[in-house]
Amino acid sequence: MTENREPNKRQPFHRVRRSASTALALGLAAGLLTALTPAPAQAADRGGWTAKVRRTEFGVPHVVAQDFGGLGYGYGYAFAEDNLCQLADQVVTVRGERSRWFGPDGRSVDRLGNLESDTYQLSVLRSGTVRRLLARPAPLGPTGEVRQLVDGYVAGYNRYLRDTGADRLPDPSCRGKGWVGPITADDLWNILYDVNTLAGTAKRSTATAVPGGAAVATAAAPSPPSWVRRAADSPGTGSNAWAIGRDAGRDGNGLLLANPHLEWVGAERFYQAQLTIPGVLDVAGAGLYGLPFIQIGHTRGLAWTHTTSYADHLTAYRLSLVPGDPTAYVVDGRTERMVAETVPVTVRAADGTLSTVDRTVYRSRHGHVLAEGWTGEYAYTLRDANADNLRSLNEWVAMGRSQNLDQLRQAQRTYQGAPWVYTTAVDSSGTAYFTDSSAVPRVSDELRARCLVPDSLTDSVLDGSTTACDPGGDPDALVPGVFGPGDHPELTRTDYVANANNGPYLTNADAPIAGLPAVYNGGPELASRPQLSLRMIADRRAGTDGLGAPGFTLASLQAAMFGNRVQSAELDRDDAVALCRAHPVITASDGSGVDVRAACDALAAWNTRADADSRGTVLWLEYRDALAGTGTTAWQTVPYDPARPLTTPRGIAADHPDAQRAFADAVRGLAARGLPVDAPIGLVQRWAGVPLHGCAGQHGCFNVLTARADSGSGGGTYPADVLSVPHGASFLMATELTDRGPRTRTLLTYGQSADPTSPHFTDQTRRYARKQWVTERFTEAEIRSAPGLTVTVLRR
Repeated sequence: MTENREPNKRQPFHRVRRSASTALALGLAAGLLTALTPAPAQAADRGGWTAKVRRTEFGVPHVVAQDFGGLGYGYGYAFAEDNLCQLADQVVTVRGERSRWFGPDGRSVDRLGNLESDTYQLSVLRSGTVRRLLARPAPLGPTGEVRQLVDGYVAGYNRYLRDTGADRLPDPSCRGKGWVGPITADDLWNILYDVNTLAGTAKRSTATAVPGGAAVATAAAPSPPSWVRRAADSPGTGSNAWAIGRDAGRDGNGLLLANPHLEWVGAERFYQAQLTIPGVLDVAGAGLYGLPFIQIGHTRGLAWTHTTSYADHLTAYRLSLVPGDPTAYVVDGRTERMVAETVPVTVRAADGTLSTVDRTVYRSRHGHVLAEGWTGEYAYTLRDANADNLRSLNEWVAMGRSQNLDQLRQAQRTYQGAPWVYTTAVDSSGTAYFTDSSAVPRVSDELRARCLVPDSLTDSVLDGSTTACDPGGDPDALVPGVFGPGDHPELTRTDYVANANNGPYLTNADAPIAGLPAVYNGGPELASRPQLSLRMIADRRAGTDGLGAPGFTLASLQAAMFGNRVQSAELDRDDAVALCRAHPVITASDGSGVDVRAACDALAAWNTRADADSRGTVLWLEYRDALAGTGTTAWQTVPYDPARPLTTPRGIAADHPDAQRAFADAVRGLAARGLPVDAPIGLVQRWAGVPLHGCAGQHGCFNVLTARADSGSGGGTYPADVLSVPHGASFLMATELTDRGPRTRTLLTYGQSADPTSPHFTDQTRRYARKQWVTERFTEAEIRSAPGLTVTVLRR
């Protein structure tokens, strides 16, 4: 592989990519809609649901039913057995009842104060948005089978709660609590909507907005608020995805690596399962808590995963206010008024008494009005491209029925429900595929240039005083204001496609996708983790990574995942050693002299990996953080070179004062924490006492994992310091699609249950620590032969 390739030229917004005839595409669309339209009288509608839940090793449920209602019934029951407390907490959140049960000063799983969270959630409920979306027919609203799936899931959860009793729940975090009770289908739909709008909202700013609250004495226009940023700049977002085609697989098979990076606590956890309706559906993988279907998984002929899309999923507008009236603004020369929604929040005092606090949320024609920057002259508002999206579950169910890429593409074109994720997939033909089919506002580069307001962040905020700056529309888009499927970035290959939260441009290092509008964040420069991802693929194809003969196998795919390579160390460690060899005593930021010889020896002996027992990892990470803290890259010797996108920028200048001072500060920082200079990462990074390998993505770690030494010691609930929540590798799936069916290895790093008393709280964490995967049981023969198999039959 070479690093410099002529980009794939494309005409902006008009690239035709069809792998099937128009007749076939129309036929597939009709088939999907027909299959997912409710029948007049299903057994599920009469409540006659039956489900069989079989559990194999590590508590993985394999749910079999004859219809979608029964499938949801079994899945909801199984999930409640493991994680009822977690879903009950999510329900309290979307009902806007956190302040009622936990007081206004606590924090929700989305890091909001309870009062802020309740204000936002109640405003969504009172707006009636979700109910209006539920009233729409498919594909805009849920299909009949998806509605049955949700109803069955709710009934299964409630069945487990009724049979067990709140006072006898195994998890002490919610046992006997008054906030635990039956849930409704509306609760699940509101959770789904909350997930879909995650990338396009600013909940805290929405909940605390006050007319003119940010007024300033000067006449200068205020800077746009801090929420105006791309997802690429948001901490915590991330994942790795590889789809290996037949030309890169040693045996000519397609392979997929799924490696989402999400938090280990709260609603972003995954739950692993297999869901089967004989002759209709057979899908295995994992789904987020509170969503009654698989989001990342495989069927017999298809495997797919998602990574966070770094496109813009919101559009920020500056409103020009009517003088003397901070809740009125001007559009096309006419005055429009904001909608003020007052929501009563029930609040529990320390003595247990309840009272009501009225909070007001404001909306413009675009969406919520925000607290920051609201003066007497301007206000800022967000337009979320997913504001009308309740279609994602339709799409995931259709994907779960797909057996090849044509069917997956048609599922995405039919429902257009992917909220803020890329899709990376491969089928049994050995064809690999990438797309950003998420809801992205149709803001062309011309519109952006014409409508940007003269603020300090001029690449982000558009002029809200004219409808000429509203997003455009596409004829093939289901909803207005977003790009349609014909304009989505796509790449189909027989070697590979990959994403590590870079934009689409270098999905394949040999076939850049050029010509994308800026809203898709399609620039060529990569962060260090995406660089390493593409280097690792190139090394495996060449056989230069020490993992055997060239080409991918299932075993080498797994080994590459846990190789724990660190891009920044591979590029710069030797320069750092040269620096400390040349300067054995360095002056730190506080003016003290620091002897760095022992640290230099440790760094020189380090194997540049983030294995749990690799000595020197912690020192290197501390040094990279200190370099970033200098606020400059003047210490770097090689700038970014578009001809070498996978290995630049790089280099540390041994004679640069910032580089020297950062090294001394790193050594002092370790000493202040009582850590030796050769501390391995497993010493400071644990889950319930289990040492963890991996490290932070900003340092170029492919296997992303960040935790503290005491993470998980309090169970799977949020700690008081929510900023210390572990994050990174969560559900791992390596799949090879052979002519005999899929061969899959999985690992749910934190186990199936967030209950610290469950045997499945850390059972897979211990396997992760040993780099041991779990062999998935997918076929009937594999499931029936599982040691310790349990079977539960549920009837309603």
